[in-house]
Amino acid sequence: MNKKTIIKLGVLLILIIFLAWLNVSVIQVNPSAIQGWVLSFGFWAPLIYILLYTLRPLVLFPASVMSMAGGLAFGPWLGVMLNMAGAIGGAALSFFVARLFGKNIAGKEWSGRAKVIQEELKEHGFLYLLTLRLIPVLNFDLVSYVAGVSKIRFLSYLAATALGIIPGAFAYTFLGAGLVSGDFTIIFIGFGLIVLVSLLPFLLKRLKRSRQAMQELEGSESR
Repeated sequence: MNKKTIIKLGVLLILIIFLAWLNVSVIQVNPSAIQGWVLSFGFWAPLIYILLYTLRPLVLFPASVMSMAGGLAFGPWLGVMLNMAGAIGGAALSFFVARLFGKNIAGKEWSGRAKVIQEELKEHGFLYLLTLRLIPVLNFDLVSYVAGVSKIRFLSYLAATALGIIPGAFAYTFLGAGLVSGDFTIIFIGFGLIVLVSLLPFLLKRLKRSRQAMQELEGSESR
């Protein structure tokens, strides 16, 4: 990477850190506050909520907080659908924003560890991004922006995102809906899904290793 690109990335990193600090230290919006504000729109509340969720990545507001707010406001089932619609819309917006402002980065060959990520996203975009979406500790928006400046195809990105957010959407929506209704069954399902989401990347990794071992064994037997 040249000096100009490094400076751009540095400015972007500073902006991300500032927005994250702003969310945590200044805005401090909680799911209950979002619930009350969204429901105040009455009939238009679902559309306002989807729009709010779609624009959320621009200020790096936590996706988990929004998803819980959706469960609080709309219940487990409608909340899941609205959360998924908003999350997919936000992911698409993040992708195009990153590709627009990072087109010079996307068109160049990366180096070091970044080169490995770039090649994986280019050659195995769907499966690689799906795995990233299933890792709960990875920042949802950061993955979106990195994908946007990579060489992954948009349709592969969108399909992997839509599939990868399903477990998390159910987990946080059910948790939020359970807290507002006091239904311990829904709360238990929400916590259980969060645990499952946390374990999925490790299960996928073990499955991948098992397949590689089987392929190596079949290869040795055919010789």
